[in-house]
Amino acid sequence: MTAVSAAEKTTSAPNTVDQVTLTIENHVATVVIDRQHVLNAVDGTAQARLNEIWDQLEADPDIRAVIITGAGTRAFCVGADMSASAVDKTGLEYWAGLDPNGFGGLSLRTTLDIPVIARVNGYALGGGMEIVLGADIVIAADTARFGLTEPRVGRLALDGGIHQLVRRVPYTQAMGMLLTGRKAEAAEMQSMGLVNEVVPADELDAAVQRWVDQILACAPTSVRAVKQMVTQTAHLTATEARGLRLPALMAALDSEDSAEGVRAFQEKRPPVWPGH
Repeated sequence: MTAVSAAEKTTSAPNTVDQVTLTIENHVATVVIDRQHVLNAVDGTAQARLNEIWDQLEADPDIRAVIITGAGTRAFCVGADMSASAVDKTGLEYWAGLDPNGFGGLSLRTTLDIPVIARVNGYALGGGMEIVLGADIVIAADTARFGLTEPRVGRLALDGGIHQLVRRVPYTQAMGMLLTGRKAEAAEMQSMGLVNEVVPADELDAAVQRWVDQILACAPTSVRAVKQMVTQTAHLTATEARGLRLPALMAALDSEDSAEGVRAFQEKRPPVWPGH
């Protein structure tokens, strides 16, 4: 059970702009890319809206987890909308205009201290795969397919795909995908270590909810500190990382959550997290 706060108002009305939907309920934000006519491909307007959403969630201390998914059953996201004007740019022009936060405003974002769960309901290709690489936990339907397919259309996965895949899965497995642009099934991606859990499509929501519940069972300040430490200290040694006075770490060590956790343990009851 979590403490009552502003984010725990009954279901908030979906906030929809340019076919990207944000819903917030019980401390959990759900972001849905709803462009099913192009398999949830992202154009410039959707990219801008996604950045706005991530910025909004970063600034909301009541959000404790985020789910990112695609509408429908066919696709999570198949990357950039190849029918959009962006494909008229040369490769150099496209490279010069890359979003510093990466594809979908997420794949290279380093300032979001909230756990992100990718609910992969179908094809996650190109930039869609890069969004997956920007998530912390990946739950996939057994019908999902993954791939950095850019080389097959003469492009490159420059929004974190090339850089991150070789750091998330074994080198030869990553290169086997990067150099061929091939698609891989969800079970194969789980065996590589990129996907946490694969379930039948009709069990996807229940599986995602189980992971959300496990996150919400933890102290929100601790969870934020964990993510900030992972994001901000990857280039450091363990000793250097331990000595870094990150804001979320200092807040967690001196939080009401910390005191409540000790009290709940001593009183043999579930904690009720204040969230600060």
